[in-house]
Amino acid sequence: MEFNYTENQRMIADMIRDFGAKHIKPKMMEWDESQEFPVEVFKKLGELGLMGVLVPTEYGGSGFGYLEYVTAIAELSKIDGSIGLSMAAHNSLCTGHILQFGNEAQKKQYLPKLATAEWIGAWGLTEPNTGSDAGNMRTVAVQDGDYWVINGAKNFITHGKSGNVAVVIVRTGEVGDSHGMTAFIIEKGTPGFSAGRKEDKLGMRASETTELIFEDCRVHKDQMLGKVGEGFIQAMKVLDGGRISIAALSLGIAQGAFEAALAYSQERSQFNKPISSFQGISFKLADMATEIEAASLLTYQAADMKNRGLNVNKESAMAKLYASEVSVRVANEGVQIFGGYGFTKDYPAEKYYRDAKLCTIGEGTSEIQKLVISRAILK
Repeated sequence: MEFNYTENQRMIADMIRDFGAKHIKPKMMEWDESQEFPVEVFKKLGELGLMGVLVPTEYGGSGFGYLEYVTAIAELSKIDGSIGLSMAAHNSLCTGHILQFGNEAQKKQYLPKLATAEWIGAWGLTEPNTGSDAGNMRTVAVQDGDYWVINGAKNFITHGKSGNVAVVIVRTGEVGDSHGMTAFIIEKGTPGFSAGRKEDKLGMRASETTELIFEDCRVHKDQMLGKVGEGFIQAMKVLDGGRISIAALSLGIAQGAFEAALAYSQERSQFNKPISSFQGISFKLADMATEIEAASLLTYQAADMKNRGLNVNKESAMAKLYASEVSVRVANEGVQIFGGYGFTKDYPAEKYYRDAKLCTIGEGTSEIQKLVISRAILK
């Protein structure tokens, strides 16, 4: 067991810290306030190879593994969870789905553009009335010769408006049939394909979240990923990797909230002492640090197993469940340590607090993670 960063991980961490100080920190609260999705930042991340971390070099990617990927997401999320979330969604969902299940022609067509952030990717599974109950989706595709005609809507889609291409899972069979769904690659500008309402969110406000609308949208059969009926099974495998992404996102937010609280506790004085010297504060910091270490070990264990091609269904769910809940607890205690200042936008604690909560919801709620874990251990 090796717990030290590799040279690649150290390089990525240093690069992101420098990048964040220059390109993210100066404007992140402005983006948060206006809910602006800073596309130019992701283009720059693409130039650094961070929008195609897992994509092989033959398709224009960085060719790294999950350890480097987790490091990149966590370091970005320490600075701004919104940027970490969008980077993770682009890499693990849209790009990851094409990388894992696309044919050679599809990979050559889309991966180079996604890996460099020439194109931003979106991924559509969730619908207004079917969150965790994906088997009952109502977005339907009906075959018409060489085309499939899609009607329906998706919601809570990251990059739904700004994305250039989306991987969308739609129903092609019976409701409730896990083999009744199929995945398609759909480019922006395809007739009948449009973005709907943009969500006004509590946190992660610089990561764009919108609806996707399909009105007699005709998609050629060549845009299908895999075969008819494989979409749901593909999506579940994509989410196994995606949960590692959200664990890393949670870990980064928790680390950022902790570091901010730790620094403040050593600077803030009451009764002529730094507040870190009081047991009420120091014990909070001890609990926060311990839980972050545990979340880190679970996350990197899942990443290491994914690298080795092992089944990570249980481990990714455990990492996502624990790290996301830790992120919320740490961010909450961070606000408490900052006191009244933690409730103001003059300090970073409130933003970590708002951003952390999504981690317990996105890509499977904590309750769904417990369902996945319990099924795995009760086999």
